[in-house]
Amino acid sequence: MTTTRPHRGTDRDRGQVAMEYLGFLPLLLLVAMGAIQLGLAAYAASQAGTAARAGARTAASVDARGSGQSNARDAVSDWVESGGFRYRESGGQDITVTVRVRVPSVVPGLDGWWAERSTTMPNEKSGFGF
Repeated sequence: MTTTRPHRGTDRDRGQVAMEYLGFLPLLLLVAMGAIQLGLAAYAASQAGTAARAGARTAASVDARGSGQSNARDAVSDWVESGGFRYRESGGQDITVTVRVRVPSVVPGLDGWWAERSTTMPNEKSGFGF
């Protein structure tokens, strides 16, 4: 005659994996939000660099259409520009354009980041006496 022993402890472990997952979920969400925030910062820096190049190219060119600032604004995505856009131009023989854009934030408390890029191009107008 064989007797079967009841499996003790198995009823107590029911739902343990679900509880461990729920405890780990906030950490996973925090890491995901941080990765998204870093991606947005890299995108904003890329947009600032593109805008600085467009602005410097326009400001330094003899036959460019529009102003450097308007072309720099046009080179930036609308949702990045709406957060904050700063344009600064200086130079004589060489034109230096600096663009700052505010980094959009998805993580509460990380507001106030700015991405800034500068570009310098030779001024074509200085060679013609303009």
